[in-house]
Amino acid sequence: MSDSPGMTRKALIIEDNHDIARLIQLHLGDIHFDADIAGDGGAGLARFQRVRYDLVVLDLMLPVQDGLSVCRALRAAPGYVPILMVTAKSTELDRVLGLEVGADDYLTKPFSIPEFLARIKALFRRMEAMGGGDEGAAGTRVHGDLSINPGKRQVCIEDREIPLTVKEFDLLLHFARHPGRVYSRARLLDEIWGYHHNGYDHTVNSHINRLRAKIEQDPARPRYILTVWGVGYKFNDQLD
Repeated sequence: MSDSPGMTRKALIIEDNHDIARLIQLHLGDIHFDADIAGDGGAGLARFQRVRYDLVVLDLMLPVQDGLSVCRALRAAPGYVPILMVTAKSTELDRVLGLEVGADDYLTKPFSIPEFLARIKALFRRMEAMGGGDEGAAGTRVHGDLSINPGKRQVCIEDREIPLTVKEFDLLLHFARHPGRVYSRARLLDEIWGYHHNGYDHTVNSHINRLRAKIEQDPARPRYILTVWGVGYKFNDQLD
């Protein structure tokens, strides 16, 4: 993301610890975010419905409505907003659940401010890379019956729109941009989720399975995302 002082984004912090929320708000200002604070899940969703935000920093343990249900509701809303989940919970299950329901990244309390800001910047760099390149908003990629519009983050099969989660879309676009190239699970974790998710190979498997269930006519005999046994996955480079 750009650190240009002329560029200000809007952020929503959904955090019930006021001191932590204020600290996050203060330091988001250092990277040109104007941040609002909501002290519980219900209030956070109400704010989100009224204001267009560029980033949501979301606590997992919240009163009124917990962070996982808030994350699901944010992902069900039209449009896309990056979500960084922050929480005192640090088990593998908690991290995986947060990522599975649509969070873009996960940071465990206590965390350092430099790491927090680095995660935000990395999140926006990945988002800009996925939506950027030489494909503008109208730069739709077509592979057989499958079309992918990076600018609109829209996927269609035979003109029927297919709803995808953030990471499902990112995976599909990444594959489609490199047809025929074989990716290991570790490489996909690094390029789609970021280095700090090393070890969560099953996260890649579950996303591939759900993606196939949505885009493949027969997920057991996939046409688009192929398994390269003992290595990983690739996008079919011999589509009609």
